[in-house]
Amino acid sequence: MAPAAQPPLRFSKMHGAGNDFVVLDLRGRGRDGAVDAPPPTPALCRALTDRHTGIGCDQLLTVESPRSAGALASYRIWNSDASSARQCGNGARCVAAWVLRDRAQRGLPPPEGGRFALDSPSGTHAVDALGGDRFRIAMGVPEFALDAIPLVGFENAQDGYVLEFGGRPLRFGAVSMGNPHALIEVPEAATAPVALLGAYLQGHRMFPESVNVGFAEVVARDRIKLRVFERGVGETLACGSGACAAAAILMRRDRIDRDVDVVLPGGVLRIVWPDDASPIAMAGPAAFVFEGEWWR
Repeated sequence: MAPAAQPPLRFSKMHGAGNDFVVLDLRGRGRDGAVDAPPPTPALCRALTDRHTGIGCDQLLTVESPRSAGALASYRIWNSDASSARQCGNGARCVAAWVLRDRAQRGLPPPEGGRFALDSPSGTHAVDALGGDRFRIAMGVPEFALDAIPLVGFENAQDGYVLEFGGRPLRFGAVSMGNPHALIEVPEAATAPVALLGAYLQGHRMFPESVNVGFAEVVARDRIKLRVFERGVGETLACGSGACAAAAILMRRDRIDRDVDVVLPGGVLRIVWPDDASPIAMAGPAAFVFEGEWWR
């Protein structure tokens, strides 16, 4: 007797400023106090994210039951190579939009004042629905301590770090946004050697957990251009945590103001960081692309 076919896996395809995602609801068995469905296997992650034979996306997002008392849901992030990530700003906005739509479809009222919270692998984040397709996420306080990034081979945290590449000094900043980021300031983002230097830093022993590498061009005090080479993915059209990391590093250097537009290949994000002790906030769009079923 042939084994019974598995039921189709329902998904939503979404993007935030061009950074695209497949969203899976694992709460279907987790509502009303039941146990959440198990996370996707590495093989399923790779199959779903493949742009030629699967749905195709930068990352897979799983919506799960909340972990903290005040949150509406939690989420996890899976890169296209099936590795997990601890933070994704564009993904957070997409999960926020997905959760609000799900509540509306189930006849539940919207959160009062459009404010609610989501649990990510790196913590709990306040969310503001700004109207239309825009959301603001409190991304936490940027952490510059070496062990927080993590970054090894230096005695103390610094404004900038230097290593040799091709016989020349390569200068970069580093920060954790719940995931590790390095930033290289460049004269022109469009011509930056993103893949070359991104892969080099990601594979360097000083970043034991690898690193997301940003390339920033300061256009004005309130505007930068940015490209990001993400670990486990490669270059993406946008990276929310990378935008926050770039802004935080440049703000601490007084290269830009505390309220800036970050122009990425896929769109513009607004980053506000009032002071070093406050959470940094990211605002931008979240869009639904299509709904579907994956037949396994």
